[in-house]
Amino acid sequence: MRVFFSRCIQLLLTDPIYFCLLASLVVFGDAILTQLIIRFVPYTEIDWETYMLQIELYMKGERDYALIEGPTGPLVYPAGHVYIHQFLYTITDSGRNIARAQNIYGLLYITSLILTCTIYRRAKGVPNWIVFLLPLSKRLHSIFALRLFGDCWAVVATQAAILAYGKNWDDIGTLFFSAALSIKMSVLLYLPGLAVILFKRHGLVSTLRHLSTIVLAQAALGYPFLRYNPSSYLAGAFDLSRVFLYKWTVNWRFVDEQTFLSPLWARSLLVLHLCTLIAFGLWRWCRRDGGVWRTLERGLRRPTSPARLAAVTADQVTTILFTSNLIGIMFARSLHYQFYSWYAQQLPFLAWRTRYPIPLKIVLLLCVEYAWNVFPSTPLSSAVLFGSNAMVLLGVWFGYAEGVGSWPT
Repeated sequence: MRVFFSRCIQLLLTDPIYFCLLASLVVFGDAILTQLIIRFVPYTEIDWETYMLQIELYMKGERDYALIEGPTGPLVYPAGHVYIHQFLYTITDSGRNIARAQNIYGLLYITSLILTCTIYRRAKGVPNWIVFLLPLSKRLHSIFALRLFGDCWAVVATQAAILAYGKNWDDIGTLFFSAALSIKMSVLLYLPGLAVILFKRHGLVSTLRHLSTIVLAQAALGYPFLRYNPSSYLAGAFDLSRVFLYKWTVNWRFVDEQTFLSPLWARSLLVLHLCTLIAFGLWRWCRRDGGVWRTLERGLRRPTSPARLAAVTADQVTTILFTSNLIGIMFARSLHYQFYSWYAQQLPFLAWRTRYPIPLKIVLLLCVEYAWNVFPSTPLSSAVLFGSNAMVLLGVWFGYAEGVGSWPT
């Protein structure tokens, strides 16, 4: 009996056939944990009140983004954020029913966990037991269930898009991606990787069609504000030059405030971001297709045909999109605590796209979690965060930048 039980556990933890069963158990356990957190850990007010006051102004007829503001500042998110929080305002008694809002966000968190497990299962190349790592983040539970940040909705919509792209449902994926971008501008970090995937899978013409759909969706969703004051809306919802306060940043704390706020520092980070993306594009993301120049040549010579040689798998889609996002996060001038939700559930997958030994993978994940739980951030925690993110990215570069392609042995 002991041998039988041991064998069952081994199969559950390692055999891909039982991935869904193990993931279901983890999701069920985390749902209970999330409810306990909501019931027994005090709620922390940060942005929820501001969201609700901004929605009140919107519902009273205000359409000038520059005039829609709350206690923590003006409205700085695209129109999708407004529509979601208008719905939340309606079903939470004008935002006063915090318990109901927390339960909605708890359900949203579990949805995010289910989508993550499904993405992992579709992409393959990770052991079953990796799902035990997903519910361990104290900060992520806090972002969803105790702080009610709007970023969470963009995260879930992006996960739905990645899953759809992994299933070759590219038109559905683009609709979800458009929805995610309409909630939070940070979703643009995925766009370079997405362009590579679409170009290889469909060619130039179809890639332009998908990108046009994303742009048109933003215009359609933002139309009530664009019609009234387009410059105000674009400056508020898609401000690429926004400067965050040094005291709230989680990253780059090890540089002095003057450097952190300087335009030269911002330009330097942008250059590093672009150079890293270009490097992955030139030397890592098109290797299975004969290299980037042959891929471009095929795509431009036959613009209506796929530019790939090999099939673009869910493994490749997930690895490229997660990597594109990580590159953007690494070189962001400022990261606030809620931004951890952008990639917390992606890190275990990316760690398994490196060739590092398992103990080092676990250490890197623990270091990232440590850094995001130090409040306020310190030069040490910030350096640990950058170093850990950089180690994961370097591991992907020298590991499986286009995906593993098969289950690990």
